Amino acid sequence: MNALADFLLLGIDGGGSRCRARLCNISGTTLSEGVAGAANLRLGVEQSFASVLQATTQCMNGAGLSSRDFERVVACVALAGASEPSQLEAARRHEHPYRIAVFVTDAQAACVGAHGGRDGGIIVIGTGSIGWAELNGRQYRVGGWGWPISDEGSGAWLGCEALRRALWAYDGRMPWSALLRLLFAKFRSDPHAIVHWMTGASPKDFATFAPDIVEHALANDSVAVELLRLAGGHVDALAQRLIDFGVDRLSLVGGLAASIEPWLTDSTRHHLVAPRGDAVAGALQLARKAAESLHRGLTAPGRSR
Repeated sequence: MNALADFLLLGIDGGGSRCRARLCNISGTTLSEGVAGAANLRLGVEQSFASVLQATTQCMNGAGLSSRDFERVVACVALAGASEPSQLEAARRHEHPYRIAVFVTDAQAACVGAHGGRDGGIIVIGTGSIGWAELNGRQYRVGGWGWPISDEGSGAWLGCEALRRALWAYDGRMPWSALLRLLFAKFRSDPHAIVHWMTGASPKDFATFAPDIVEHALANDSVAVELLRLAGGHVDALAQRLIDFGVDRLSLVGGLAASIEPWLTDSTRHHLVAPRGDAVAGALQLARKAAESLHRGLTAPGRSR
């Protein structure tokens, strides 16, 4: 199989809450899509790949393809946690079924998708948070070192900070608000239940409280408003650093992007542009480049075919 048209492109966005996949032909026509659970490499390479392969299988089945067709698949697997060299190397070493696979961080794929491969920057605001830029062939990363030590302004950070304040209110260190009473009630109004739960909770688990925080901020709950204002400040700091690097176009992506945007400064908002595509679209662009490179190698003069 040497014809470029024979290849299938697979773009995968493996985030902290879910893994999305899209299978296309070489012309870019979508053949099928799939969704699976969290694929952050920090959860372990085995769990990450289990989600990747589940989403892939959905795509292959949805397109009416069999296991024999994996030989045609050129994949770009964009994973949360792949910004760490050791995690990225572990992913590259792991067995996969594709003809070839390119592994990148989900932030890089999101940036490529947001700007159509042109120079620009993004801030991912989802379960985690990170700033990323592609400028003049170089990559720049700000934050995104992993919750709980980093990822400020993210869903996981918001959930943790809200529960922290619920315990403060229980201690009498701050007043209760409607948001805090709601969250406390989710744990049977027992502070020990919060402590027990958080011991094994993942970033995705903490992020499940973010919708409640956003909803209560719209109702002017004082604690929810404070949390979104703080989250906006953290995102502003990421944005300013990317701007310092030379970013002119900046896109917000991720499940909480729309909720955080109103809390940003005018300086940050001045640089914002709507993303042209998502991380899956960016992964597909990178997969196409890999397929074209593979095709050139297969059809190079002197290559036996």
